[in-house]
Amino acid sequence: MTTILITGGAGFIGSNFTRYILQKYPDYKAVVYDKLTYAGNLDNLKDVAQAYPDRYAFIHGDICDAEKVEETIKAYGVDLLVNFAAESHVDRSLFEPGSFIQTDIFGTYVLLEAARKLGVSRMVQVSTDEVYGSIEKGSFKESDPLNPSSPYSASKAGGDLMCLAYYKTWGVPVMITRGSNTFGPYQYPEKVIPLFITNAIDNQPLPLYGDGMNVRDWLYVLDHCEAIDLVLHEGKPGEIYNVGAGNELTNLELTRLILKILRKPESLIRFVEDRPGHDRRYSLDCTKIKALGWQPRHKFEEALEETVRWYVENQWWWRKIKSGQYMEFYRKQYEKRLATGKPFNS
Repeated sequence: MTTILITGGAGFIGSNFTRYILQKYPDYKAVVYDKLTYAGNLDNLKDVAQAYPDRYAFIHGDICDAEKVEETIKAYGVDLLVNFAAESHVDRSLFEPGSFIQTDIFGTYVLLEAARKLGVSRMVQVSTDEVYGSIEKGSFKESDPLNPSSPYSASKAGGDLMCLAYYKTWGVPVMITRGSNTFGPYQYPEKVIPLFITNAIDNQPLPLYGDGMNVRDWLYVLDHCEAIDLVLHEGKPGEIYNVGAGNELTNLELTRLILKILRKPESLIRFVEDRPGHDRRYSLDCTKIKALGWQPRHKFEEALEETVRWYVENQWWWRKIKSGQYMEFYRKQYEKRLATGKPFNS
């Protein structure tokens, strides 16, 4: 059996990737290694643990713990490594940048060092389009300079550069994927799509930053999983692959679509004070990964409807999240903004 170590596998994209890999490859064993911070959740893998008891294992650990990382790789005979483990929310990085530097840069170094010492055959570092910064026109290529705007995107850029250094210096067979904004089931409800869906279900206001005209390219999580899988197996070590679906929408367009699907009024929209350093537009040139044979298979509006349906039907999953420490962050982030926010007039 091939053994794949999925760090951060109890998070949003990581849990979807774990499920996808076990379904696609009957001769693969998946070892999920996760610190279970606020966004890591074993509920994300409940069905996986039940469906694949012989091919799935979970290790509670921090990627910054070099001893435990190496011990896990040795104990399970890990062949492949995919790193999803990261502090990943821009807003949180403005409050506590230190934890982002620790996990996203130092943690990546620990994994690279373990891969180098123990001979992991292939590794994928899952990164983000945010490392490029904002682009007014056109799309970013993999060769474009990095220009991160937040502690989050700067920490991810640092991890990427560490991967390239380990490839150039020691030949560690690592590839980097830079994905655009991803959405789908099991996404922690601080991110805009699940936040707005769950707020709208409860008829709560939807806090929309600035003028709502910031543009993002939306990528369905299963398409993202397929791209990472392809790069893991067919990508060239030392290379970077952009992963975007070409679904560019303003945040206001996205918000109105969510409300339309839920049949909720647009009066729920509140324009609130923008966050510092808010990038205006992201856009990726994905020629390189398409040359490997990847294409997004899900149409955006259908995938968004499916995602909304999932949150409507799985309130057991998100209601307990939104009643815990989540509310402290939500109040800190939005209470003052909502108090001075302006309603949307369509």
